[in-house]
Amino acid sequence: MENQEEGLFSIHCPCCRARLWIDPLSREVVKSERAEKSKSSLDDLLAREKQKKETMDRKFSSTAELARKKKAEAHDKFTQAFGKVDEED
Repeated sequence: MENQEEGLFSIHCPCCRARLWIDPLSREVVKSERAEKSKSSLDDLLAREKQKKETMDRKFSSTAELARKKKAEAHDKFTQAFGKVDEED
């Protein structure tokens, strides 16, 4: 925390790393300045996108497998129910 000439306090937010100027009398934020975003390299961007793609592929595969299992289970139940109807006749 720094004390400036105008009597305002300058604070760096630990969460978003923004800089805030606060008036101690009114306890209001007078000015705010966003922190500069760190520049990511192209390699970092490609690695993140590859990870997202792999995650989505896994989710899609597990969803497709679940759908296949549900379809097979429904088919088995239908076959069993149809067999019971034949036995009753």
